[in-house]
Amino acid sequence: MSKVYFTDMRAKPGHNMLDKLLILIHRAGIEQIDFKDQFTAIKIHFGEPGNLSYIRANYAAKLVQFLLGKQAKPFLTDSNTLYKGCRANAIDHIKAAFENGFNPIAVPCPVIIGDGLKAIDYREIPIDLPYCKTAKIGSAIADADIIISMNHFKGHEQTGFGGALKNIGMGSGSRQGKLDMHSSSKPLIDAEICTGCGQCVKYCASEAVHLNDKKKAEINYEKCIGCGQCVAVCQYEAAQPVWDSSTDILNRKIAEYAFAVLKGKPNFHINFIIDVSPNCDCWGSNDAAIVPNIGIAASFDPVALDKASADMVTGSAANLNTALDVKAYGDLQNTDKFKILHPHTNWEEGLKHAEAIGLGSMKYELITV
Repeated sequence: MSKVYFTDMRAKPGHNMLDKLLILIHRAGIEQIDFKDQFTAIKIHFGEPGNLSYIRANYAAKLVQFLLGKQAKPFLTDSNTLYKGCRANAIDHIKAAFENGFNPIAVPCPVIIGDGLKAIDYREIPIDLPYCKTAKIGSAIADADIIISMNHFKGHEQTGFGGALKNIGMGSGSRQGKLDMHSSSKPLIDAEICTGCGQCVKYCASEAVHLNDKKKAEINYEKCIGCGQCVAVCQYEAAQPVWDSSTDILNRKIAEYAFAVLKGKPNFHINFIIDVSPNCDCWGSNDAAIVPNIGIAASFDPVALDKASADMVTGSAANLNTALDVKAYGDLQNTDKFKILHPHTNWEEGLKHAEAIGLGSMKYELITV
């Protein structure tokens, strides 16, 4: 049975939430890791500009200061997105991170985008698991000696919720890795939307895209490697991923990618069960929190951590005036709120698969700090 350590949101002068975070990670045993001279990746989601529910940079700064005191070489990291947005390439991604407070003035360490400038810098890690034989992990994350995840625990429209496994697995994948997780098919071009601008042709590394006689982009699937670069550079959303209809498979693939990231490395994980929005921080806005702020949890076991966090949200009463219809359902205490919000998802599948492949345990002991 794995140990999950938890602290609530109660604070007082001389004992604020930043102090409580430091006490929490101490009690959870983070100092068992030898950080001296080790490249330490702090895997975090910087938040899409316009979204305000991401983890505060103050928490990251506190963790970085602790790591520097242990003579680590920490850096904040995330990989670029598959979809068009403000975090689809390293230039825009770093700008978004700085805008949201993750900059060297506020957090005394570098921001390094995991899969490089154009989301094509990755290491292919062999794992030979049921859904993924290899995992395409952003190079900066794959090359790190130690992985620490700081995870905003919230709802997610495709996986039910996003926590440690989602942040580590999906968040560390290169663009091609993200496409592999989301789909078993290669991208397509919507000819009705395509303007014939040629950007997808220009940036296709495998020369699989060309303009036809109608000045519309077409993909030669014999050459296409499924990297998703055309999806990233298309300014008109004509190049699109083909989404897999099975959210269960998506959750299992994410678990396998998380396995690849953590394979053979010291790792530690922190869930912030705060501002629990109904959807991912990838959106350029955030809806009202569905439950009151619960607290912060930490563990060496990301599976137990996510299960404990989900159980705490389930056990909590729901907030009024949110995406959850309290008037229709009641206060929803002891109810799976993520299943109500996203009824086509089944978040337990990801945890069960993660447990089955040896990533952690769904059985846990919750220790209050």
